Amino acid sequence: MRACSILSRRIHPSAFISQRAQIVSDGSRFQSHSFARLYSTYRPQQPRETSSFWIASTLLTIGGGAWIYQYLYPSEIPHQPQARLPPNGQDPFLSVIDTLKTMPVEPAPGTIGTLTPEQEAKLREFWILALKVFGVPIDSLEADLNASSEAAPSSPEKKSKRRGWGLFSRSGEDDGDDSKSVSSASGVNSSIAAISIADGDDKYGQSKEFQQALQDMKPEEIRTAFWNMVKHDHPDALLLRFLRARKWDVKKALVMLVSTMRWRLQDMHVDDDIMANGEAAALKQSQSSDPAEKKRGEDFLFQLRMGKSFLHGVDKFGRPICVVRVRLHKANDQDVESLERFTVYTIETARLLLAPPVETATIIFDMTDFGMSNMDYAPVKFMIKCFEANYPESLGSVLIHKAPWLFSSIWSVIKGWLDPVVAAKIHFTKTRQDLEAIIPLYPEVEDGENKLMEDTETRDKLLAERQELAKEIQSTTIEWIGAAAKKDSGALSAVEEKRAGLVEKLRKQYWELDPYIRSRSLYDRLNIIQGHGKIEFYPAAVKADMGKVRSGTAE
Repeated sequence: MRACSILSRRIHPSAFISQRAQIVSDGSRFQSHSFARLYSTYRPQQPRETSSFWIASTLLTIGGGAWIYQYLYPSEIPHQPQARLPPNGQDPFLSVIDTLKTMPVEPAPGTIGTLTPEQEAKLREFWILALKVFGVPIDSLEADLNASSEAAPSSPEKKSKRRGWGLFSRSGEDDGDDSKSVSSASGVNSSIAAISIADGDDKYGQSKEFQQALQDMKPEEIRTAFWNMVKHDHPDALLLRFLRARKWDVKKALVMLVSTMRWRLQDMHVDDDIMANGEAAALKQSQSSDPAEKKRGEDFLFQLRMGKSFLHGVDKFGRPICVVRVRLHKANDQDVESLERFTVYTIETARLLLAPPVETATIIFDMTDFGMSNMDYAPVKFMIKCFEANYPESLGSVLIHKAPWLFSSIWSVIKGWLDPVVAAKIHFTKTRQDLEAIIPLYPEVEDGENKLMEDTETRDKLLAERQELAKEIQSTTIEWIGAAAKKDSGALSAVEEKRAGLVEKLRKQYWELDPYIRSRSLYDRLNIIQGHGKIEFYPAAVKADMGKVRSGTAE
């Protein structure tokens, strides 16, 4: 089961109202025959009932089940108003897409541009620990940090408000308690190795993975894994995700970060395999004479071609929407490895659609025609772990659409696995707009689409440039932390400007590097990902067809 679905005729307030193919307006339907032909590819064939007895029995069962479900979960399925076109007849979905750059989307608290002084101090603390783990020498900072701590007011009231450098506290102490902070920066390396999380706060055993990473991985490997994960993102934004997920506890955030780097590099091989090889490698595997290799490739492509999950537009907050058509999933259709690979591939691709200040995505699980044969707890657990442990603060909203009454018992099990913060983001919706009509078919891999990946000389040159940029940002980050410690506002302002420029340069440089290290995907072939951070959620041809529907000139 993966990410993204068909949007609702009536939707939860937290989701974006996306009307398509059949639009309800003044009690009539506007339908395109050309869209209907495309829709027929996705529309499941329903068996024709020949017995009135079975019709009556089925309706009675469904109706009774629906009544029971709403009785058990009345607060989770709110009534939603009918979505209609605005008076001017303009399609609200396309108008949002076309004006996305001017949308008044406010940055969320605890993100870049909204940080309080205390949160910014926490970010600097996190950077210091991360740089230490990366093997980056920051000895020059220690004197400044010590001087800053010694010069700070010592009155109890002011001391309780001063964040200081809690990362140097003794092993096992809570960063949230300033009274336990140690002002000296000495012994940071040994204190890092001694960091652990209480079992009650370690749902996924990340303390053990953290210690294992420090033992098995070289600092340079962890550093490289981090910068590979950054991609086009702001490195501060990535660190802040981990800080928010761990309620600004720097030590817990570090454990989470390092264990995630280990997961990406050693367990899932996210950047060096899944994203580097992508669909082209799967196609090659599917043509292999080795049965096991052939099945791996076929399993991966099978999920893409059937449209089990796909990315489709944005919600009203500008968050990319990922739709999962649950009825298309069968546990025996693919092995666990292919399913997990497909999940990570979808999540990583969705990350490419994020444009600041948007940092999260919406997932819609379309439960239409769901049956027990579609239920598979293993991928559900894997997906939950991904978002809770390895992609923190990435979920904006989850909509479970048209869940049948039999799902109530399944939901009671799944809800018990969820962190309360994640559970609060899940909402149930009942009705939908018929949007399958504009969902493009899976575009097959094109010959030569990864030609640039053969140019290893250019790739290596760009990778070297990126590593130099990363080192510049690391050095400037050290200057930034030092200027803040010295309370030199002039120097701090200058280094912040320099650092912001380098980060923007890193973002743009990624899009130069991207075609040399990442296999093209269907989202590239649909021209959704256009490079240089520009995102176009609907290709021009699809937009033109939509215009014909609105004007009534469609074939």
